[in-house]
Amino acid sequence: MSAETTALALAALLQAVQIGLAGYSMNRDASPEWNASPRDTQPEFSPLTGRLRRAVDNHFEGLILFTIAVVLVAITDTDSLLTAICAWIYLLARILYIPAYALGWSPWRSLIWAFGFLATLVMIVTSLLT
Repeated sequence: MSAETTALALAALLQAVQIGLAGYSMNRDASPEWNASPRDTQPEFSPLTGRLRRAVDNHFEGLILFTIAVVLVAITDTDSLLTAICAWIYLLARILYIPAYALGWSPWRSLIWAFGFLATLVMIVTSLLT
């Protein structure tokens, strides 16, 4: 497996961990019964729970572009040291993004996000230029 696809697999597992963290926090705020319910009413969530839920949504958005980047690199056979480094930068940025968002690290959260986003764009552009 290439470095890029390994990073993609780990990013998917990271997303599962994030979903678990957000779910745990929602259970703590609202109860497991509410979390298992149809959620017709919205309880008051703590700021931490809100941030964890938004971080999950943000990673889904980033994961779509990163998946496209990895697929493009794979099908155009343009994997290189550059694309491998970019893939690991993306994954590291996403790992750091969780505590940065959850703990409200401003402006660091945005800078961490930007590193992951730019790494993804470099992978896409590299696949187009080769």
